[in-house]
Amino acid sequence: MYPEYLTAPMREDLVGAGFQDLKSAEEVSAAIESEGTVFVVVNSVCGCAAANARPAAKMAASNEKHPAKLITVFAGVEKEAVDKARSYMLPYPPSSPAMALFKDGKLVHMIERHQIEGRPAQMIADNLVSAFEQYC
Repeated sequence: MYPEYLTAPMREDLVGAGFQDLKSAEEVSAAIESEGTVFVVVNSVCGCAAANARPAAKMAASNEKHPAKLITVFAGVEKEAVDKARSYMLPYPPSSPAMALFKDGKLVHMIERHQIEGRPAQMIADNLVSAFEQYC
């Protein structure tokens, strides 16, 4: 588990952009199972989260057409919340960072770590915006 002083700025990066930071499995279930669209970011302390994932998520979330709910869980911090979020992302294996779009509780779009590493944030954001345009 990472200490709060280390993760706080990384967490705030998304919260400041309108993401709700969920810390329990119950909160995650309630959000994902709700009606409408939900965008989930599994946040991480790694470099690809800082350089690629968080900037891409913020760019995509600022698109005119975006999910009704923006949520985030932090890998290595809120284990139960992250495990619950990942259970909805099956059959994709656990990875962090990761991003998933749900519609009416069903997974409709997934971006795994291997699709984030080494890709520019704008490319990832464009991928997300395309999914938002299709499903939101």
